[in-house]
Amino acid sequence: MDKPEPDRLSQILPRLAAGTGERLTVGELVSRMGERAHTALLVLFALPNTLPSIPGTSAITGVPLVYLSLQLALGRTPWLPAFITRRSFSREALAALLERAQPWLERGERYLHPRLAALTTARAQQGVGVLMLILSLAVLLPIPFGNMLPSLAIIFFALGLIEEDGAWIIGGLLVMLVGVVVFSTVLWGLFKAAVFVFLGAFGYAP
Repeated sequence: MDKPEPDRLSQILPRLAAGTGERLTVGELVSRMGERAHTALLVLFALPNTLPSIPGTSAITGVPLVYLSLQLALGRTPWLPAFITRRSFSREALAALLERAQPWLERGERYLHPRLAALTTARAQQGVGVLMLILSLAVLLPIPFGNMLPSLAIIFFALGLIEEDGAWIIGGLLVMLVGVVVFSTVLWGLFKAAVFVFLGAFGYAP
């Protein structure tokens, strides 16, 4: 008898907010995701940073992303410390976020299927984990809109690993490279602005 196909992420995520309590802990989310917890959690924590949300969200979601990416890079099972697993979300807010994200996930999953297997092997996953770790650290930086492209790249990588689709790994790499260009441009602009202010403070003409 053939083994049934596992549920896709767009089917798993809407069920996470099910229940009657007002709040849902990160620990409960991990237990509900089952065998896909690692990559699914990466998507879940990256999602809020790709959608208009409350300022400061990246500071909350970035720390779990760092932990999960590091463990993926080390080839370990997902684990989060107690200070993260005890953190809770409003069930209503989580349901609203997942409802907004679901159509986009469903659309993306139409193009997800196993291919370019060499990019999704266990060794390759560790390499992708290193890239995700770099992106997760970028998410933590307090740069306006600077966390959107890193978070999107993390989602591309995670979806590629979930469905063993190497093409999406390549897509994540391209998004990451675009993010590097944008990030470098923003940093250069901030540096020039700081120099301008510094020189102006001492009476030097720009």
